[in-house]
Amino acid sequence: MAGKQRFAAKNVTGWKATLAVAMTNYIEAGSIIAAASSLTLWQAYLHLDSIEVGFLSALSANALGAAIGALIGGYLTDRYGRKIIFNYDLLVYMFGAAFIAGSVNFTMLLLGTVIIGIAVGAGVPVSWTYMSEESPKDQRARRVGATQLAWSIGPTITFALAVLLSPLGLLGSRIIFLHLLVIAFFIWYLRRGLPESKMWEEDKEKKKKEKASGVIHKNSIKELFSLKPNRQALFLLIGIYLFWNLTAGAMGYFMPYIYESVGGLSGTQANSLQVVLWFCTVLTTFYIFMKMADKFSRRLIFAIGAIMGIVAWLILTFMPMTWPTLIAFVLLWGSAAGIGAQAFYAIWTTELFPTRYRATAQGIMYFIVRTGIAIWSFILPTLMDTLGFVVAGLVMITFLVIHTVIGIAMAPKTQGKTLQEIEDERFGSLTDTQKMSNY
Repeated sequence: MAGKQRFAAKNVTGWKATLAVAMTNYIEAGSIIAAASSLTLWQAYLHLDSIEVGFLSALSANALGAAIGALIGGYLTDRYGRKIIFNYDLLVYMFGAAFIAGSVNFTMLLLGTVIIGIAVGAGVPVSWTYMSEESPKDQRARRVGATQLAWSIGPTITFALAVLLSPLGLLGSRIIFLHLLVIAFFIWYLRRGLPESKMWEEDKEKKKKEKASGVIHKNSIKELFSLKPNRQALFLLIGIYLFWNLTAGAMGYFMPYIYESVGGLSGTQANSLQVVLWFCTVLTTFYIFMKMADKFSRRLIFAIGAIMGIVAWLILTFMPMTWPTLIAFVLLWGSAAGIGAQAFYAIWTTELFPTRYRATAQGIMYFIVRTGIAIWSFILPTLMDTLGFVVAGLVMITFLVIHTVIGIAMAPKTQGKTLQEIEDERFGSLTDTQKMSNY
């Protein structure tokens, strides 16, 4: 073990550990935005049609690539520990980033996109799981919110770089991916010094003792879908995260494209708007979610963010795409995203499942959500070309309304409780007979 960990940071605990884990979200969002901000440049350079643009989006870190990675990463995280992903996933990511930075044809660009997507997806369940398991019970939203903060800072910086490097054209995009490669190397070095999750180690030791005494554990996947508390959690989490992401995920990849193709903005203007949007997300993440979600009603905070998001898309869809409209949209949506489904999904998905399959549950849900985004991202460019932006906007608004209703109706009351207390409340009252009856 000492030999394997020789090239690693030391004493990575406390807020240093929070930084090491949260920064996974920086490169996740940064990867999506780096691709989004350069989409029209790659399209012009490689003469891509709408089908090829759809493939890039569908197989990216925003969609199917991340879906596959999360499915694999969630299973490995629960079976072999949180550390295994921390040690290896970013090595894969760095290879993908280098591949995109050096792309000279569509095949190279697509392969690099898929590699980055898988690496990013593998890191998402473990980062949220580890952060939640290592957080004090009265600071869980604050610590998990740090991942959301990094997820917001990534696009802010990446879009800012896109604006600054716009005179360089496609070379600027290549430089942005190289910057992500350097950040990934720093995070990888820092994360190798993280200790294993205490909760995972305790749960593993408990299972060893139970096995030695003759206790036979049921299949985790069967239990995930058969127990009523799990089914309720799956409906809530997939409901809010899938339908919100069908809008937000498509936005993350296509918004500059929409600004340019529908609003007639230049690439620099489009990316500048996105800098402002993501900066608003940074502010509400820090000042509202991180500071208030451990103390005040999460249902209320979620509802405010969800309604703001709907209003933002009503404005963008039905008003002329002038500067006042765009600024109103950017301020409303950017602020809403900081207290939206992404932040609450990150915390609820770690609270509502037992330790033994916490990451696996996240991987399965992330796979479902990102697969949905992949399908929608593949359809969206053609939909806008054939039926127009207003129809696409109406579909986006419908998605947001569905996620709002589910979230407000089913928001759990979990703040101030340890993960073990939440697990005992949700599953402790089930007898073995009751558990078996769910099969």
